[in-house]
Amino acid sequence: MLRDCTAWEQLESRELAPFAMKSADSQGRTHPEAEHDLRTRFQRDRDRVIYSRAFRRLEYKTQVFVNHEGDHYRTRLTHSIEVAQIARTMARCLRLNEDLTEAVALVHDLGHTPFGHAGQRALQRKMLPFGGFEHNLQCLRIVDQLERRSADYNGLNLSFEVRASILKHGAAGVPEFADSGQPLLEAQVADLADSIAYCCHDLDDGLRSGLLTEQALAGCELWETALEAVLRARPGAAGDVRRAQVVRRLVDIQVRDALKTTAARLEPVASVEDVRRAPRRLVGLSKQLTAPRAELQGLLHKNLYRHYKVMREAHKAERLLEQLFEAFVDHPDMLAHDFQEWSAAVGCERAVCDYIAGMTDRYAQDEHRRLFGISGQP
Repeated sequence: MLRDCTAWEQLESRELAPFAMKSADSQGRTHPEAEHDLRTRFQRDRDRVIYSRAFRRLEYKTQVFVNHEGDHYRTRLTHSIEVAQIARTMARCLRLNEDLTEAVALVHDLGHTPFGHAGQRALQRKMLPFGGFEHNLQCLRIVDQLERRSADYNGLNLSFEVRASILKHGAAGVPEFADSGQPLLEAQVADLADSIAYCCHDLDDGLRSGLLTEQALAGCELWETALEAVLRARPGAAGDVRRAQVVRRLVDIQVRDALKTTAARLEPVASVEDVRRAPRRLVGLSKQLTAPRAELQGLLHKNLYRHYKVMREAHKAERLLEQLFEAFVDHPDMLAHDFQEWSAAVGCERAVCDYIAGMTDRYAQDEHRRLFGISGQP
């Protein structure tokens, strides 16, 4: 017997926790459309994200290391997949809606610029007089306006719950979500999974690159705990294998702690409304792990993110994007025709910002080379 949409919704009603968001209870889509007979709203949302152009472009957007620096470093795409994997595990253990959690995890980085946070800093400076730039709000612009997959509307027409969950740090400036309260548990799980993934996997990439050394991590409580566990279990492990096992252990320590801590906080919670009205987020790490994790993140900032080689690439990337922004604002006739039309609707600076924010690292380099006739490699 086929498991159709009705059967999926019945399964959610039986199996998910009372504080989980059920597909049948969704507030729906901005543009009404017939629901699918086999898939729930959140399953369709996940698939729409995966099939979007913005999602495919994440393959060539920087996580820490610019794309041309090596084939084995994380990109925004592989990072998003790893976030989804961690988030699904947590949602499954907490009896939350896995499909919604996965959709939020996969969509969360669509608004990031080329060249990671360096690109964001450049656009923030340039857009300060024109309404600003923030990558979560840009993600919402992408799924609401910039993706074009339907003759009936702009955007992906995602459900209210996924769209609200994109604004994980608050809904300032978006009246539609102003009264939403705390994020859904599925969104909170995806947010914490993002934090766990980038902390552990940036560490992995940093060690692989040689910019970060194990000596720099010596004495770090969380690193030492994971390393000792690996050496006990696999005393002969060395090199890449040991590093991979330590990173795996770091993820496991944080996920287990988050699940135990969150489960305890959820004991008095009986509904989605209880989650929304909670005085604080319910998904998180214990007090015992918060300080050791902050110590590890501090070492990453000091020894990796602020490494002079990373900073050199970041500053070059910022200059490259600033030059692109200035050139297109000064000469909007150099924009592609669809962005010239978009400029008439939203203003020149915002259209240029949308254009640049959507670029991959290599496309931004190519555009810079086409405009200025010199190497655009940051």
